[in-house]
Amino acid sequence: MIGDLLPAGVAWAERFDDEVPGDLFPAEAALIARAVAKRRDEFTTGRWCARQALAHLGVAAVPILIGERGAPGWPDGFVGAITHCAGYRAAVVGPASSVATVGVDAEPNEPLPDGVLRLVSLPVERPRLVALAAREPEVCWDRLLFSAKESVYKAWFPLTRRWLDFAEADIDLRPGDGRSGDFTARLLVDGPVVPGHGPLSTFDGRWTADRGLLVTAIVVTR
Repeated sequence: MIGDLLPAGVAWAERFDDEVPGDLFPAEAALIARAVAKRRDEFTTGRWCARQALAHLGVAAVPILIGERGAPGWPDGFVGAITHCAGYRAAVVGPASSVATVGVDAEPNEPLPDGVLRLVSLPVERPRLVALAAREPEVCWDRLLFSAKESVYKAWFPLTRRWLDFAEADIDLRPGDGRSGDFTARLLVDGPVVPGHGPLSTFDGRWTADRGLLVTAIVVTR
């Protein structure tokens, strides 16, 4: 599912259940020793996906600990992101020599809870969602907007080490063929400088809706 959203040069793995072989490294297990079963399952399967993706790039299995603001601690020379929601876990990884940053997010294809849209969206974004819902009502566009903003933050943070508020990126979602499409996130604050790009003013991403899920992805290459 997520593989359809990604360019060449990155590796990925996904699961729709938590029936994965192998155990966590002791240092990883210690991080969730007191977590509830749901958190242990999503963490364990997410790490399994991450190690599968790294293996595609020739990297031996290593602990993937929790870094700053909860981001995965990737091996030196690699960048990536992990996402999980009910019924889905995925990881995307690329070599830092050719990939500047990655942001991915998965959400259920269900409307946001009452009141949440106003907290996570800009006034200019909401009329677009109404128009999109009239065109393709099978996609929960409010939740897709939220997912895209989560992917933007995951792509933003490794480059800046700074918080990015929901109101600091204007997301323009575009339908494509079937239940998929792309989007552009226009940054409303000064963006990071990326070799080969200069200062970033936008992030470009892709999305898909399938199997009751919404998945968004951003990959910035060098």
